[in-house]
Amino acid sequence: MKIEDVIAQINKSVEELDFISARKYIEENLEILNEKKIHLKNNARELLDFLTERTEKGYQPMGRRELATINAINTYATKFDVRGLKMLVKDHAQLLLRDDVISYLNTDARIILEGMGAIGKKG
Repeated sequence: MKIEDVIAQINKSVEELDFISARKYIEENLEILNEKKIHLKNNARELLDFLTERTEKGYQPMGRRELATINAINTYATKFDVRGLKMLVKDHAQLLLRDDVISYLNTDARIILEGMGAIGKKG
């Protein structure tokens, strides 16, 4: 796929609020897009800057499994299903050790996981 096609697809995805597809296209073409940043729309540029910054800090992009696990943690926390939450924490302890995971957790999950000692307290 040509870079012009990639840029058009990213802009279209951002217009349609499909940030997941836009993120995938940007992650696959990060270096080239940083050079051709001017052709991206404003929201796409902001997403590119965000992903570039996270990459420079050493964060690895979340995969489908990690996002599904975080979604399950958020769901269990919202329903206050502590048993299910404990099982997920036990099976995916390494995921919770990542610094960037906390930003994906909802407030319920943060409070419960901090109380369990699975993640560090803020502040």
